[in-house]
Amino acid sequence: MRIHHLNCTTMCPPGRRLMDGRRGFRGPAALACHCLLVEGASGLILVDTGFGLQDVLYPHARQSPLFLDVLCRPRLSEGSTAIRQVERLGFRAEDVRDIVLTHLDFDHAGGLDDFPHARVHLLADEYQAARVRASPLDRQRYRPAQWVHESHWMTYASGGAGERWFGFESVRDLRGLPPEILLVPLVGHTLGHAGVAVRADTGWLLHAGDAYFFHGELDPDRYRCTPGLRFYQGLMQKDRRQRWRNLRRLRELKRLHGDAVTVFCAHDSLEFEQLEGREKRTDVSAFRDFVRPESLQHA
Repeated sequence: MRIHHLNCTTMCPPGRRLMDGRRGFRGPAALACHCLLVEGASGLILVDTGFGLQDVLYPHARQSPLFLDVLCRPRLSEGSTAIRQVERLGFRAEDVRDIVLTHLDFDHAGGLDDFPHARVHLLADEYQAARVRASPLDRQRYRPAQWVHESHWMTYASGGAGERWFGFESVRDLRGLPPEILLVPLVGHTLGHAGVAVRADTGWLLHAGDAYFFHGELDPDRYRCTPGLRFYQGLMQKDRRQRWRNLRRLRELKRLHGDAVTVFCAHDSLEFEQLEGREKRTDVSAFRDFVRPESLQHA
């Protein structure tokens, strides 16, 4: 399966180095919305969607002012949406048959309505929390206007029976998708948060969503996180104990199986740049001469 790394909108909170760890203290930081586009045998699969077209057109109708204008400050543009990036690769919206979500936060689910015919896969606890929106924080982070089409949603239990995968339990195969794509429960940031594992030609990729925010958090020898992102994670977490437990498990996964599994999160811009660069280095000719596969042209 061929895999594309997409940044579906850059978020620019204040604080620069205090947030993203880059040089300088003045000016905004740069946080990615790292999504995956997977070319499957029977269609395309998106992992998360970032912000969508309607977020660009009607930001204040779709987003919480707290996140839109204060904490995250997304640099909204039509060209950065998943649908426009899919089209630039030579595909159509209808070619995206499945969307697998790490969770339903506003910066991960904004593009769902750009793909109304796709099946959406997520953990049942996440779907329930997003529908109920029981707390003030939940009402800010979950924005139902972003996902008005729910006719093809498929939910999965976060515990109980399931497969084991590199020490993680209750891992789910996804209905209608190949066994090379798995949903890995990583509860903590939200009560139904998950990672998405995708088997590539060179090994496994694990999109860890918001299980962590900064690459230094996976350093097996010395935990490092910028003050701004440490504060933000504490603000957004729904289960602190589970979040830290899963972070330790991710660090152990990288330490023991880093040669077989590449772990990355949704918002670290350095991780995105490295993986996007690796993709281009390994298949630069395909980007230059890309044609939509025949199997998708007539699907």
